[in-house]
Amino acid sequence: MTTAESKYKLAIIMPVRNEEKFLGQTLDQIYLQDFPMDKIEIVIADGFSTDKTRSIAESFKGRFGSLKVLDNPGKVPSSGRNVGVKNSTAPFILVLDGHTYIPSKNFLNDIVETFETTEADCLCRPQPLLPPDINEFEKSVALCRGSSLGHNPGSEIYAEFDGEVDPTSSGAMYRRSVFDKIGYFDEQFDACEDVEFNHRVKTAGLKSYLSQKLTVLYYPRSSIQGLWKQMNRYGMGRFKFAKKHNIFSPVQWFAGLAVVVFAMALVLSFISTTVYDVFRTVTALYLLIILVYSFVLAIKEKHLGCMLYGLLLFPTIHFGLGYGFLKVMFTYFKHKEIKEMEHEW
Repeated sequence: MTTAESKYKLAIIMPVRNEEKFLGQTLDQIYLQDFPMDKIEIVIADGFSTDKTRSIAESFKGRFGSLKVLDNPGKVPSSGRNVGVKNSTAPFILVLDGHTYIPSKNFLNDIVETFETTEADCLCRPQPLLPPDINEFEKSVALCRGSSLGHNPGSEIYAEFDGEVDPTSSGAMYRRSVFDKIGYFDEQFDACEDVEFNHRVKTAGLKSYLSQKLTVLYYPRSSIQGLWKQMNRYGMGRFKFAKKHNIFSPVQWFAGLAVVVFAMALVLSFISTTVYDVFRTVTALYLLIILVYSFVLAIKEKHLGCMLYGLLLFPTIHFGLGYGFLKVMFTYFKHKEIKEMEHEW
């Protein structure tokens, strides 16, 4: 079925895996929107969840014009997004994660209206990590990640303006024609697949527009381990993005270099008092900067948790990104070397 023949106005694509904690709430918030439910088609691409995600998704069938729960063979978000796009027909496409909080009941109406009034190909949204029902630790994660020492720099997901914008970090809604022009999400990406796709939107010269009305709230990680894994994935995705498009950010390289230098200095400090003195001084200075910054952030945001958890959260963010970046970089060069050796043989 072509877009022109579709009876739906908006397609909502949801790549999910083990989202039983939040999926029902997100689908409820979609159902309560001030938007005709018979004009919505939802495609939930399940990456073989091992919890109740699939049964929760199935329970919402009949509430919308169409709701499909399909397998996502690749299990990763990029392949799930492609499953959703290819199995939907509406002219406007919204990509929405299963752990999203939608603060406005006019959200879906605003998407369609913004597409029509701006004539944009891609719509971008702020997506802060501050839904109303998070605990003190999770709020600390959100505030630290959203700060200038955290994951904020260079990202429009914390932007506070309306207007045309580089979609790379914040594009999430598309005209179906975009996929005809630039293709689908790259399934080699387990993370940053949206960044890579949105970069292609930008380089194709397609119009992108950011609107505060399209804000959604994401749930921050609830543990240090979860945050570390998330930052690792982001770091890995960033290297793949950099390699594919030959765009190497100094920040990403610095994060990776910092991990290498720290590890080498830690080992050498056991055999050299000079290295030990330098290592101790630099580490103390780094922690002092974080401590002072966390204190200032706690005052600014009126949240004591930033000061209590800052010394854990900021190194997790920094070293997690750097480690993930390095991990994929070393794997890439190792495979490249093996291929070159095989070619010589």
